[in-house]
Amino acid sequence: MEWLKSFRNENGYTLDEMAGILGISKSLYEKIEYNDREPSRNFLTKFKKAFPDVDMNVFFT
Repeated sequence: MEWLKSFRNENGYTLDEMAGILGISKSLYEKIEYNDREPSRNFLTKFKKAFPDVDMNVFFT
């Protein structure tokens, strides 16, 4: 998920930091960012809570 990687890098977060912010394992975060796994509803809920200003439609394009 190139958008997610760009978002993380633009905000200066490491993989560990991003996973920590979202309250998920680094392994799960990496799988989603590298497009090995689709983001679950739980992931999307946590992402929206952590970053309320982000348009969530970006995950569905």
